[in-house]
Amino acid sequence: MAKVLLVVNPSSGGEKAPEFQEMAKEKLGQHFEEVVVKHTEKAGDASAFAKEAARNQFEAVFVMGGDGTVNEGVSGLAEEDFRPKFGFFPLGTVNDMARALNIPLDPVEAIERLDLTRTKPMDIGKINDDYFMNVVAIGTIPQAVNDTTVEDKTKLGKLAYAISALKNLAANQSYTFKVELDGVEKTIESSLLVIGSTNSIGGFEQLLPEAEVCDGLMHFIYLKDSNLLESLQTLPSLLTGVDESNDRVGYHQIKEIKISVVDSGDTLRVNVDGDEGDKLPVHIKVLPSHLQVYA
Repeated sequence: MAKVLLVVNPSSGGEKAPEFQEMAKEKLGQHFEEVVVKHTEKAGDASAFAKEAARNQFEAVFVMGGDGTVNEGVSGLAEEDFRPKFGFFPLGTVNDMARALNIPLDPVEAIERLDLTRTKPMDIGKINDDYFMNVVAIGTIPQAVNDTTVEDKTKLGKLAYAISALKNLAANQSYTFKVELDGVEKTIESSLLVIGSTNSIGGFEQLLPEAEVCDGLMHFIYLKDSNLLESLQTLPSLLTGVDESNDRVGYHQIKEIKISVVDSGDTLRVNVDGDEGDKLPVHIKVLPSHLQVYA
């Protein structure tokens, strides 16, 4: 019997997820013989539910929520020998993965237009012992995202990130990073490092125009800044898209990167798919075509 798991984060989408659950269940029921619905109550639930579904040979796993919930679903499948096909209905603040896969951001439209006969391969990234499907970011602005509360995200949406970023940018700090790009060591002074696997980062859909979800590569960019003025001069370069290095931004296509911070009294944490991740140092690599995703 072909079974599908639907994992719902009830607090996502301004707590409107239950409104869309029955519609999604009905859509999935047109293709699968059994639709199992589970609700998350705490961090890690979506990952655990997805892992259990893989071990029980479910044909597919869908999640309904934001980028953090999507990340958990991906992480739950990543280490399994049998990996069900993966899909999601976007209900988050930014929904980068939906943007990268051209999935409608309106939940009703995303459900109605879902084609359950088509999948495509998708790369995922591994960072230390965890996984990501879209982006790892380190520095002043990612720290602001880490500091944004769930309540502010629910009330203000993307504006919450902007407000927090501006506060942190005013106290801008650059760091000296030691990086190893596919085995080649490099020292970088910057306020922002980004490792992306798709074109959409933070809702900006052309930040990495060369990136595709199944190109087998990670796309590493960093600002060449050491003070607030240089940061403000450099940020517009990001918003227009980065496909090569220049005087303000560095760009590399890589398969593996190691990052540590030099001589910093601060404890820097990475941001992984919109949520707080490990402290530095980190070891990041791409897992090419690791999942089949409904797109």
